[in-house]
Amino acid sequence: MLRSMYSGISGMKGFQTKLDVIGNNIANVNTYGFKKGRVIFKDMISQQISGASAATATRGGTNPKQVGLGSSLAAIDTVHTEGSTQTTARPLDLAIAGDGFFVVQDGTNRYLTRAGNFYLDKAGDLVTSDGLYVLDTTGNKINIPLNSKSFSVGSDGKIVIVDSNDQRVEKNPIAIATFSNPEGLEKVGQNLYRTTTNSGDIQNPLTGGTVVSGTLEMSNVDLSEEFTEMIVAQRGFQANTRIITTSDEILQELVNLKR
Repeated sequence: MLRSMYSGISGMKGFQTKLDVIGNNIANVNTYGFKKGRVIFKDMISQQISGASAATATRGGTNPKQVGLGSSLAAIDTVHTEGSTQTTARPLDLAIAGDGFFVVQDGTNRYLTRAGNFYLDKAGDLVTSDGLYVLDTTGNKINIPLNSKSFSVGSDGKIVIVDSNDQRVEKNPIAIATFSNPEGLEKVGQNLYRTTTNSGDIQNPLTGGTVVSGTLEMSNVDLSEEFTEMIVAQRGFQANTRIITTSDEILQELVNLKR
């Protein structure tokens, strides 16, 4: 069979994956704290027709002759560029200015998120929309008494409460975890990430970071860029199907040589 046919198949598979990633990006264009994905390709092994030869006293050297055998998936990156912020004026809507992730806890499992739409449960604990506890810099959950007269979140992540006796009480800062390799984090759905062997572990004590209260970080998906990439992926897929069609026509001619 022709090598070009299998090269076309590998190209089609790659562009199908690229379209899957683009579709997920567009679906999450309005998801708070979402980070878009990016597909990277690499060429597959090449078949050696002849190797290189060195120059001699009477003849110059020659280059190797190789035929490529298609493309494969090199990486699906998570692009951790910062999204724009949307002002909500709600004190429990928090955005991180710069790098870092909020640390949340589900039982004994810790996760990370950039989505800062937080709430208070009936006990006054700060939680996510799914009920996961938001942790402070000591690794404990944050409690705001329900009888407090008011509270505010500073840029350092500290929560200042005015209690029922008009006393000013400071809570430990909200934890902001940073990593040397945030691209190594694994998406687990529900706006959450978890650590992997390539991202490193969450260290205690957790350090505070820059927090902007009354705002939420929007998705970093750029629709114009995604639609452009969609067109590129569609045309690339079509070109690879044409390779298979042309290879099939050549094979048909070969089969028809003997009638």
